[in-house]
Order: sequence, then structure tokens, then C-alpha cells
Amino acid sequence: MTQSAQRIPNEGNSVSGTIMTVDDSPSMRMLLRAALTDLGYKVLEAEDGLQALDRLGGLAPDLLITDINMPRLDGFGLIEKLREQDRHRNLPILVLTTESSDEKKQRARSAGATGWIVKPFHPDKLAAAIRRVLH
Repeated sequence: MTQSAQRIPNEGNSVSGTIMTVDDSPSMRMLLRAALTDLGYKVLEAEDGLQALDRLGGLAPDLLITDINMPRLDGFGLIEKLREQDRHRNLPILVLTTESSDEKKQRARSAGATGWIVKPFHPDKLAAAIRRVLH
């Protein structure tokens, strides 16, 4: 992994930062990578919660975007495990999922999620959600 990333200005507004995406769908990770790099972010990826925890290691991304339904460790479990760690206690976490029930949203909030986006996402809505939690 390189330490530097080329930033792509978005309509004159240069954004910087690193976002980790966690989703078991390769196509969803690809869509997120395209949208986020277009916004100027460096993107780290993981296929599920266990891989995310492993890849985070000593890293401290600016934001984590996670799916809920994944093998090995789902999004709820990932959020809970991150919130147990001092260095990730305040990490903004957006849930990106096909789930939209109030019960799932409340469970995500209780686990420590910062926000919620329903799939399929629109890049402008994703950008707005990121701005809300990062600024």
C-alpha cells in the first residue's frame, strides 16, 4: 500500500482523506471505489468485517463505510468491535446496505454507526452523507 495518493479535485474543491469500504460484493466495492476516488479520497477495501479489522491494523482512516450482511463478521459486529478500540471509538462509520427497516437502523445506531445509506446509492447522496459525517 502506498502512503501517498493522487488527489482528484472535484469542481475545484480538493478533498483529501482515506475511506475504508467493507462489502462482500466485488461490484459494490468497485462502484464505491470509483465514486470515492472521483471525490478525491484514497480508498482501502475489505471483503468482510474480519478482513477489515485485519487491514485496519495500525491504520486510521477518516471514515469507514460498511455493508451489514457479510460472511464471517457482519457490519454490526464490525462496528461493535471498532467501538471497543480507543483509536476507533470516534471513527465516523456509515452503513451502506439494502436493509432499510427501522429495527436494523436502530441496531446499527446502537452498535455505534454514525449514518445510514441505502443501496443502490447515488454518488451525490454518498458525497453529501460523507460531508455530513466528516465536517
